[in-house]
Amino acid sequence: MTTGSSSTSSSSNTGRPATAGGAISTFKGQERALHAGRLGTGGLLLSVLAATAPLMVVAGVMPTTFAVMGIVGQPLLFVILGVVLVLFSVGYAEMSRHVHNAGAFYAYVARGLGGTAGAGAAAVALVAYSALQFGIYGIFGFEVSGLFATYAHVEVAWWIPALIAVLAVGALSWLKIDVNALVLGVLLVVEVALVVIFDIAAVADPAKEGLSLHAFNPDTLTGAGVGTALCFCIAAFTGFEQAPVYAEETSRPHILVPRVMFLAIGFVAVFFALSSWALTVAAGPSGIVGAAQKQSAGLLFFLTESRLGGAFTDVLHVLFVTGMFAALLSFHNVVARYAFAMGREGLLPAAFGRTTGSSGAPGTGSLLQTGVSAIVLIAFAVTDDKPTGDPTAPVLHLFTWAGNVGALGVILLMAAASVSVIVFFARRGAARAQAWRLVTSAIAAVALLVIAGYTVKDFDILVGAGPDSVLSWLLPALVAAALVVGLVQGLMLRSRKPEAYARIGLGNEAFQLDKAAESTP
Repeated sequence: MTTGSSSTSSSSNTGRPATAGGAISTFKGQERALHAGRLGTGGLLLSVLAATAPLMVVAGVMPTTFAVMGIVGQPLLFVILGVVLVLFSVGYAEMSRHVHNAGAFYAYVARGLGGTAGAGAAAVALVAYSALQFGIYGIFGFEVSGLFATYAHVEVAWWIPALIAVLAVGALSWLKIDVNALVLGVLLVVEVALVVIFDIAAVADPAKEGLSLHAFNPDTLTGAGVGTALCFCIAAFTGFEQAPVYAEETSRPHILVPRVMFLAIGFVAVFFALSSWALTVAAGPSGIVGAAQKQSAGLLFFLTESRLGGAFTDVLHVLFVTGMFAALLSFHNVVARYAFAMGREGLLPAAFGRTTGSSGAPGTGSLLQTGVSAIVLIAFAVTDDKPTGDPTAPVLHLFTWAGNVGALGVILLMAAASVSVIVFFARRGAARAQAWRLVTSAIAAVALLVIAGYTVKDFDILVGAGPDSVLSWLLPALVAAALVVGLVQGLMLRSRKPEAYARIGLGNEAFQLDKAAESTP
């Protein structure tokens, strides 16, 4: 690897032992550090919330959960998960005050559980967030194709708008992060406003059962489908945990990152709980499951048609697509920053650890994600309507397969991060001072592992495959394979290139050590 040769060169030229960061000490300072001060509270919050894709969740995830699981108490599930994720965020937010690294999850794991575990978490994060983005590209292309067919009477293959979106997202990701935040913010605010309008309309014009709070009754959370419903619902929260990824690009990360995480999780929990309740009010608690099974992903549009008219529903269809585009851009930015952090710390080739010109964007990581996304979409496009004869099969498979693989990876990363928080503070003799945070992290870790267990157990249901389908173990195995590859890489670095291994999780701290070493006479 270039890591070893660069370190050797640094040592021979200076007459001093190479620092842990010698691997990229030849880079310009501005190329190996993201630009600080680009994001404030508003920009960071909008960037994070865009990944949750509120309209996609309300129009897609919620009806699916009602239909497949038959659980009327979905609003209560969002409240329960909100509590679990607040418990997770207590320790996670405190960790963010001590570790500022675009690698977020894997940096936290490395600082708590060691570099080998951190390398494993890095590989899982790269696969998980990439998979989430791939899945959204699929459904994005499918929906845009549907809009062309409905309003322009033109047949467009789903993969054409999906590939155009890949190029558009890739181009935007090269701009300054504050410009991205503005784009994300506008799209997010509009889609949230439309959902709120529906919520108000549902409350103003409820079904025959009136403003029933039955969906918040604990009795609704019974039956075999509850565990799988938890898997569906926790996937809807994915995005709030991304705030630490942007820590290096804020002016006060120790203040802004924890603040944004709690604002994001609070907003998402309340917004989704109320919106899923509004669906039960509009269809009636006794009719919501049947309506969802009949209308599927068209449930929200069916309910708005009768209350708010065709024009509003048409606008909602369009904003459904733009909301997905915002989520695509948000996930792309996250993956590019993970690649940047991994390149800076020797887990990917050093070229990935550079930023691009005045924008300060992680351009090489962005190019990687753009290329891989295009390859995945082309692979699914090649199988279009073959051999099933169903033209929707490839895109729906891409959405469900990739989306659930990504969600499983993120759940496991959150559990690992919770354990890392406990070890991190215990090793530093701060266990007593941080006792209540460590307790919340322990509770969150157990809860997240239980949800992960249900996710693996019910994966056949999540991806719509039969119980004997090879997909029920092959798809979760992708996460396990990523973990194994990362762990092996960590072990190899530890034995063969300890100077590179020492960088894992340090981020800009290693960069500062490099500068200090280089300035020492």
